[in-house]
Amino acid sequence: MNPTTGHAAAAVPPGSARPAAPPAPTGLAVVGAGYWGPNLVRNAQATPALRLEWLCDLDEERARAVLGGYTTVRVTGSFEAVLNDPAVGAVAVATPAATHFDLVRAALEAGKHVLVEKPLTPSSGEAAKLVALAERSGLVLMCDHTYCYTPAVRKIRELVRGGEIGEVQFVDSVRINLGLVQPDVDVLWDLAPHDLSILDFVLPPDARPVAVSAHGSDPIDAGRSCVAYLSIWLSTGALAHAHVNWLSPTKIRTTVIGGSRRTIVWDDLNPSQRVSVHDRGVDLAYAGSLGREERREALISYRVGDVLVPALPEQEALRGVMAEFAAAIAAGRPALTDGRAGLRVVRLLEAATRSAAAGGARETVDIGENE
Repeated sequence: MNPTTGHAAAAVPPGSARPAAPPAPTGLAVVGAGYWGPNLVRNAQATPALRLEWLCDLDEERARAVLGGYTTVRVTGSFEAVLNDPAVGAVAVATPAATHFDLVRAALEAGKHVLVEKPLTPSSGEAAKLVALAERSGLVLMCDHTYCYTPAVRKIRELVRGGEIGEVQFVDSVRINLGLVQPDVDVLWDLAPHDLSILDFVLPPDARPVAVSAHGSDPIDAGRSCVAYLSIWLSTGALAHAHVNWLSPTKIRTTVIGGSRRTIVWDDLNPSQRVSVHDRGVDLAYAGSLGREERREALISYRVGDVLVPALPEQEALRGVMAEFAAAIAAGRPALTDGRAGLRVVRLLEAATRSAAAGGARETVDIGENE
């Protein structure tokens, strides 16, 4: 008889093992109660594999307002108090990028797994140090590349890496809106990390950036680029392009990935058709053993086929981020968007900054992983 419920306990057949108990949830502290921190708090509390212990912010009143009046989550303005708590196994950092290096390093040195908002750090040198520290310590360092956890981008990754569209021939991305002009970064560092992290996530391993060219403008005299165009050459010879803009009165979030067989169109603002796969494209007629001049005259044919719209669930991407963070910790494996993914994005941003400063000069990118 179970003394708690009053019911008879289920008999376990001789020689049968009891089912393993689920692992205890990982204690989590969120650092930063500003713009993004409340979203982390809400999704952490909805993730069974995580147990929110602390919300840390220098403005403790703001942190209390985020949590509300009925909560067991503790509030503190001391990051040291969070790191000294043995109940905390992981930390989620949602503070300005300039603070990331010191906060993440301290958390890793204290033996905590870390989820950090994009970009990982403002410099690749700092990012590389954090990646090396996490790997030496056997800890999960994960970047909050949120779009990579949307059902749409997960589907695009499946289609591209599964060969459904053939070889990637081009990528065009537009991310424009009437947005907040940031006080500490330009539009490339503010918006382009989304597009660069998506490229890093969906492209096959043999299609990696090798060079970039960037142009930026500041038509409102904000002291930093508010409009920018970024071209990215891939190792396969394909070209990717991203347009980011704070000044557009119209909000557009679209990406087109053209392949040798099919083309993917992603419209993030169209909930009824976020992803469509077009069996349309250009085919070059077989040229056989023709010479160079003759091949130039080879006929081009246009292929017009069906449009497929995959059924996608509607779910909050940040819930997927939290679930992946907890799963990576439990399995002792790198997260899908790990520190190395964050480092690759920072290296591209640095190269884009150098290119824009040089009037759009082509800048070689080394995203090699041997540190």
